[in-house]
Amino acid sequence: MEKLLYTGKAKQMWQTEDPDVLRVVYLDQATMLNGKRKDHFDGKGEAANDISTLVFEYLIDNGIPTHFIKRLSEKEELVKKCHMFPLEFVTRNVCAGHFASRFGLEDGMELAEPVEETFYKSDALDDPFANESDAVAIKACTHEEYQQCWELTRRCNKLLTPLFKKAGMKLVDFKLEFGKLSDGSLVLADEFSPDNCRLWDIKTNAHMDKDVFRKNLADLTTTYDEVYARLQEAVKED
Repeated sequence: MEKLLYTGKAKQMWQTEDPDVLRVVYLDQATMLNGKRKDHFDGKGEAANDISTLVFEYLIDNGIPTHFIKRLSEKEELVKKCHMFPLEFVTRNVCAGHFASRFGLEDGMELAEPVEETFYKSDALDDPFANESDAVAIKACTHEEYQQCWELTRRCNKLLTPLFKKAGMKLVDFKLEFGKLSDGSLVLADEFSPDNCRLWDIKTNAHMDKDVFRKNLADLTTTYDEVYARLQEAVKED
């Protein structure tokens, strides 16, 4: 019998009859300020599932190990159960958001090379920055696991930046999460959608991510649907 394991900001995780397989349900909601503000958006769960499924299948086809098994329905997918690292691996290709404000820089400044930052996942602590020695000291991972996660993150960036460019979007920044399967192998987990990345239109720099919700710029679901439509066309051309 299935059992609800966890309800997060954008997804629910359900245990299935297979102890190594989880059912993910994407929710029609978006949050900001670590969940302090939450709003409902019809169709948002389906749109996020559409995008994440497409991206994970693209990464799998290009040799990235992930937890993704298959899409089940408009808002559901099956994934392999992981022991998650309590870390977020953030790559910044363009100056934006907290990085810009932290260093007094302007949004949109091209970076000479990708900036790599790691954060400890804790809403209570507002996800503090954690370098490699921090992560090892708090037993979030080992040195080897930390390096493996960054190696996979760099490979993802090299694959996804040109894919989004082909779809008419800049992959400004994104965060990835990783876990270990029951056999000990390390895989990309969680999701990849405009919930956990910044996307700007190449021609206009218009936001095409969760910032449209944060800044009240446009309808969230409509924006996500546009991202999915563009990615579908880009994958066909690939």
